[in-house]
Amino acid sequence: MESKKEVEINKKDIMGVMHVFTRVPPLMLKMIVKGNKNVVRSFESQIKDYYGKLTHEEIVKIEKVMETPVPQLQGILNEVYIETGQKQLKILADPKAKDFIKMNLRELELVLSSMNE
Repeated sequence: MESKKEVEINKKDIMGVMHVFTRVPPLMLKMIVKGNKNVVRSFESQIKDYYGKLTHEEIVKIEKVMETPVPQLQGILNEVYIETGQKQLKILADPKAKDFIKMNLRELELVLSSMNE
């Protein structure tokens, strides 16, 4: 079993969950990011349901993502964008998306911590 200290988030992890990013059309994602929308709150029930089906290793990775500085996450997103050309990743890698990502990661942390109470 891996601890959070042993886990690193990398391009392979992002590519493994690419479907999450590409589900939303680029134009819509751009508007959501620009409007700094709280998407976690909108999908809270689905997140809780999905979280209950995750393995320990997947949960550790999610926790690691929530602890990783947003600029570092955006750097990984940008690397994957360069390799794949997925416009959604470019949108999220843009420094203008930093506040959007921060807010949604904080909200995700609140949702997940409420489940562990």
